[in-house]
Amino acid sequence: MFRRPLLMLLLALCSNAQAQTSPEALRATVSQFLTAQAASMPGKAVVEVGQPDARIALAACTAHEAFLPPGARPWGRVSVGVRCVAGASWTVYIPSRVRIEGDYLVAARALGRGQVVADGDYAFMRGDLTDLPPNMITDPQQVIGQSVNVAIGAGQPLRADWLRAPVAVQQGQIVKLFARGNGFSVSHDGRALATAQSGQTVQIRTGSGQVVSGVARPGGLVEVMY
Repeated sequence: MFRRPLLMLLLALCSNAQAQTSPEALRATVSQFLTAQAASMPGKAVVEVGQPDARIALAACTAHEAFLPPGARPWGRVSVGVRCVAGASWTVYIPSRVRIEGDYLVAARALGRGQVVADGDYAFMRGDLTDLPPNMITDPQQVIGQSVNVAIGAGQPLRADWLRAPVAVQQGQIVKLFARGNGFSVSHDGRALATAQSGQTVQIRTGSGQVVSGVARPGGLVEVMY
């Protein structure tokens, strides 16, 4: 007579255990989430997921999802949130770390202020990109042709905020002003009223005294588009 109630109790316990969200399931969700987030980053991602707080008792949950808190980045040391979206209402945070093993650029030799970076001025160094400031450079195309605005020692990482586009037009310089439009192209000389880097807008005073705006190009050229 006691077999049926005992059997029902055991089934209920088993069902409840299956509905509980295990720490392993939470960690697997976080690992998959961070791996997907790091897929677009340069280099090889290594994801390490810590243990959820064992003191927290979670209600039964049939579906949960991972997310990043506002302002958090999916690399380095990060606390990833996991929330239940079916069956209960709870949120836990799991300490994690994402290491990105990849190549970044360093100065192959000492670079002086104002020097324009060329092939041979940089080298590759391999390491954990998450240990470096976010403005480290990994693509040579981002440094070639750039002007150094601070002195950089040999072996130092190349940072985006240490480089800038070289000056294309100097204030007071006589430049070649050219204009292109639908079916026409004209050019004449003018004097730059300001210093500008390549791609920046600069004002030019023509020989007739007219002031026009154009886009600075390398070689003392200023392009006016119509």
